Amino acid sequence: MSDHNPTQKEYLILKALWKLGPSTVRDVHEDLIATPGVKKVGYTTTLKMMQMMHAKGFLDRNEDGVSHVYKATISEKEDTEKILDEMVDRRFRGSASKLVLQVLGKHKASQKELDEIRAFLDDLENEDNVL
Repeated sequence: MSDHNPTQKEYLILKALWKLGPSTVRDVHEDLIATPGVKKVGYTTTLKMMQMMHAKGFLDRNEDGVSHVYKATISEKEDTEKILDEMVDRRFRGSASKLVLQVLGKHKASQKELDEIRAFLDDLENEDNVL
């Protein structure tokens, strides 16, 4: 994937491909126009965007058949990890705990979410004790 981050419009295409898997431009375009809250664009706009994303390294393209099949060059999980790493480094001076405390201080977590966080922290502590 490119060293640069995708634009918001490019992220919409990546999200469609993460959801659909390898897809044609038509498949991605139909998914985009069916997504509530997404500005509707023409097929040729989607095609051009995907061609540019391929040139930037955001998408791979299989050109074997009549219709080109595109896929994201990075998984959603990898992208999320990259964004979080950048955010922790830039905004929180490398401190993951500052990020977590900021998020939990600003957004009310449900009891279920708090239980999941506790279980995750317990697992982390247990892993550290094993080593």
